[in-house]
Amino acid sequence: MILGTAGHIDHGKTALVRALTGVDTDRLPEEKRRGITIELGFARLDLDGVGAVGIVDVPGHEAFVRTMLAGATGMDAALLVVAADAGVMPQTREHVAILDLLGVPRGVVALTKSDLVDAEWCALVADDVRLLLAATSLATAPIVPVSSVTGEGLGALRAAIVAALSTVRVRDADAPFRLPVDRSFTVKGTGTVVTGTVWSGTLARDAAVRVLPGTAAARVRGVESHGAAQGAAHAGERTALALAGVEVADVTRGHVVVADDAWVPSSRLRADVTLLPGARPIGPRARVRLHVGTSEVSARIVVAGGALAPGESRAARIVTDHPVVARGGDRVVFRGGARLTTLGGGVITDPQPPLRRTRPFAHAAASEAERLQWMLVEAGLGGLPVARLALRLGVSDARTRTLLKGAKAIVRENLAWDGALALARASALDRAVRSHVARHPTDDGAPAAELVAQLVADSRFAAVVLALAAEKHGVVVAGPHLRPAGWVPLNDPALLADRAWVVERLAAAGREPPSLAELGAERSRDLRAVMKGLEKEGAIVAVEAERWYAAPAFAEMLAALRGALDDATPVSPSALREVLGVSRKFLMPLLEHCDRRGYTSRRGDGRVRGPTMR
Repeated sequence: MILGTAGHIDHGKTALVRALTGVDTDRLPEEKRRGITIELGFARLDLDGVGAVGIVDVPGHEAFVRTMLAGATGMDAALLVVAADAGVMPQTREHVAILDLLGVPRGVVALTKSDLVDAEWCALVADDVRLLLAATSLATAPIVPVSSVTGEGLGALRAAIVAALSTVRVRDADAPFRLPVDRSFTVKGTGTVVTGTVWSGTLARDAAVRVLPGTAAARVRGVESHGAAQGAAHAGERTALALAGVEVADVTRGHVVVADDAWVPSSRLRADVTLLPGARPIGPRARVRLHVGTSEVSARIVVAGGALAPGESRAARIVTDHPVVARGGDRVVFRGGARLTTLGGGVITDPQPPLRRTRPFAHAAASEAERLQWMLVEAGLGGLPVARLALRLGVSDARTRTLLKGAKAIVRENLAWDGALALARASALDRAVRSHVARHPTDDGAPAAELVAQLVADSRFAAVVLALAAEKHGVVVAGPHLRPAGWVPLNDPALLADRAWVVERLAAAGREPPSLAELGAERSRDLRAVMKGLEKEGAIVAVEAERWYAAPAFAEMLAALRGALDDATPVSPSALREVLGVSRKFLMPLLEHCDRRGYTSRRGDGRVRGPTMR
């Protein structure tokens, strides 16, 4: 677990850490010379009942708030330091606001330098601190007077820290590994080393990692925690990673070491943002300095409905000048103004929105189920990648599966679709199929490829819609066609009557059948669809574009031709006309059809058996 300090400059944060741990966290020569903390400092605190705790000591000077934020983002609990002889000061207030915006859930207040004031004065300062914390996440934090010089109160402070840390929620070791980098340097013989707090997951030595944002890839050649070699890095630990394959210039504060492909840098975020009560209003496209993890980037906060008022919370879109790496539920802080003060913060509700001009969510404080539903609708026909969904929602994989089931999403492989959208498209497909067969009753069905392309632009969604259309509406896939359940071509009584009449009429006509126009005139309607349907079934044979024969009559003529022809001696058309008993009007189209099909072959002016007949 991580315990982070906070408080105004010169209130004794570093001295208190040294009194608790024996470690001087001011390691830089300039820090020694100036007597102030400039960079983050680190120490190990061993507590009975808790174990090893990593302490992050942050600067208290207003010029180094950005550094304080880099350390504060990984805290499990805060050690707020207020000097008893000075009381609440400006950076005390700003640090408390930052801790509250970051959602640090618990902490302890150390009233340092208590040996310099009397008990009454110490009580007055404690009252001021309690008033400052009243509306924050640290409202119930114990206040312990302590002296780093005399050691008075250190035992009580340790006990209070143990009590606070004993209720800290254990970080998710099963989540994808993430370590926001707060320091990087080179060690001779080791190479590039990065340090930070492991926010989630576990990482073993020799594992492959990526450094985001960017394209750098590396291998973990060593893991240390508080100077001791470890076999793996675990969530909630202060960790140093020795990285092979990456230069120190390529991994600096603000980068994130990850070991899972689901992590993707993004320049667009959705978030619920809150403006501090004492801050100035900010416009609907305000430019700020945004702090995410250990990174600091310039960004625009886009809110709808006019300026964001002090104390107000609203759903927003955040557009950053440079990509950041985040997970749903991560806390952010934004600063701005001429003096660059803390203005507010928020909670990321979607770290990887897919659209360039992503709209804020419909309202702030949306539930996980609501956010998932909005994401599914937004994804549309393309589907929602499931592999990144847990990171976008900020939940576990198991919780993601539960949410998808509750949303009635359709999940296939690595994509999820809005169930209502899929059902609507399946219904539309069913209507289109029924409409087509009603207009073209003699077709084998509606053309599947054409209808699916019109209604389901994404090919990956097609299988989902077809399956739903079959399940919910009984749409049947018949080769390249789709049919309503129980539908067969020509099931209309009038068409069936036309079909029976055509078959009977052509059979009666024998070897000299009427043309399509003649048949239509006799029936007083267009019979082309009927003829095409009967032809597909093999009941009639098209010899010319506008003339069909009954199948038995055509078979008889083929048999007569087979008997009259051989493979060598051509037989003239006039002789074949006598064999078939038809006029030249019918004979020549018939012979040309037989030539095309290979029943006959032309030799000069005569015919012999063709390859098909042979």
